[in-house]
Amino acid sequence: MSNAITLSALTAWVREFGALIDTHKDELTQLDSAIGDADHGINMDRGMAAVLAALDGEEFPSNAALFKKIGMTLVSSVGGASGPLYGTFFLRFGAACGDAAEVDPEGFAKAMRAGLDGVVARGKAEAGDKTMYDALAPAVDALDDAIASGSELRAALRAAAGAAESGRDATTPMLARKGRASYLGERSVGHQDPGATSAALLMRAAASALG
Repeated sequence: MSNAITLSALTAWVREFGALIDTHKDELTQLDSAIGDADHGINMDRGMAAVLAALDGEEFPSNAALFKKIGMTLVSSVGGASGPLYGTFFLRFGAACGDAAEVDPEGFAKAMRAGLDGVVARGKAEAGDKTMYDALAPAVDALDDAIASGSELRAALRAAAGAAESGRDATTPMLARKGRASYLGERSVGHQDPGATSAALLMRAAASALG
């Protein structure tokens, strides 16, 4: 498969995401302390540590098998909303990739879209709700646009990561309409959303590991 993203590269993406979560766990928890339960960084770090432990020493025959393991590990090990949301993202991503051990850039973009759709189905979030959707959706749109226009994967992933960071930053002035933060009403304004922040890290990891 020309320009294929291999199973080992996808595994490296997940490992890079885990490393970034570990590096930024205190920041994520601090952000969540302002508008949530002050546990997003702690929960995500616990979950990704469990994922990395589950990947060590195990061989996976396909993308679907790899991401099923990742998704189920997150669902079972992460408290709050993060586990079900990220778990669903990876489960849907893997199912869209299918039973092959590699995926082309177009297939990767379709799998990212499937993962995003899973997040929407699970969390019912829309643009402007001040959630991870506000970073992830622009990233998936940017990835689709770049690949459709003929960009190489590296450039497409950089565009996606940049869109995720812009989406993350745009959550700061938003009024939260979903989750714990929505209970604060106007007091949620002025705080960057922790879920959007971790979603931007997911896209940064993709640009680093796959580009």
